[in-house]
Amino acid sequence: MNPLKVLKKSVIDSQFYVSLTGTLFAVFFMMEQNTFRYPTFFLIFITYFSGYLYTKYQKTKHFSKILILNVVAGITCALLIIRNHNEARLVKWFIIVVLGLLYNSFFLDTYIRKVPLLKVFYVGLVWALMNCWLTLHEFNIPIFLISFLFITALVLPFDIRDMKVDTVKTFPALIGVQGTKYLAYLLVFLSTVIASCYLDIKSSLAFYFTSLVTFIFIYFAENERKDSYFSLGVESCSALPFLFLLLMEYF
Repeated sequence: MNPLKVLKKSVIDSQFYVSLTGTLFAVFFMMEQNTFRYPTFFLIFITYFSGYLYTKYQKTKHFSKILILNVVAGITCALLIIRNHNEARLVKWFIIVVLGLLYNSFFLDTYIRKVPLLKVFYVGLVWALMNCWLTLHEFNIPIFLISFLFITALVLPFDIRDMKVDTVKTFPALIGVQGTKYLAYLLVFLSTVIASCYLDIKSSLAFYFTSLVTFIFIYFAENERKDSYFSLGVESCSALPFLFLLLMEYF
């Protein structure tokens, strides 16, 4: 079998990759705030991974197995929090999980993904809460804004990818592909400005380099591009702040 197909099936299609990039985005802020702990790393990864599996495998023959996996993952996360954190963090985690369920659950008459134009902001909200609230003792507004604006911008190219199959109105349908790109540029620019004002020098530089790469991926985002461009390329942008910071730390 083609190695690229194996990579896509085992890493990208399995939701492992998006879960890892989301976790590394959170790790970037934990390192900047000097709050990194391995139990928190595993908590975030398991939460993302089980959530994305739940979303992907709804209305499929595998859903019963995924549901069992979700229950095991939920118990594991709860035990991680009880053992390593406190009750307040357990409540935060539970709220974020509920928000994830509201995003896309087949048993709801109307879920967030069905609401026109709201999807991109809602994904940004959930990821931002993971970074600015779950991992910290207090709600951090600058980290919330950086995360919310940046992740919202990254979701917009996926709307461009799905513009011919989406059943609800999205930004490409409302303002066109080029208008959607301009909106994404603006959101990335604003997040970078806030990062440069709030984060330490190394972290703000790492985020600046990330924004340059992200601009390139947004610029070349087109509906005709292969899915791997988005699920591997665009998705990787959320891991870049951590990777650039790591490079600066060691080189």
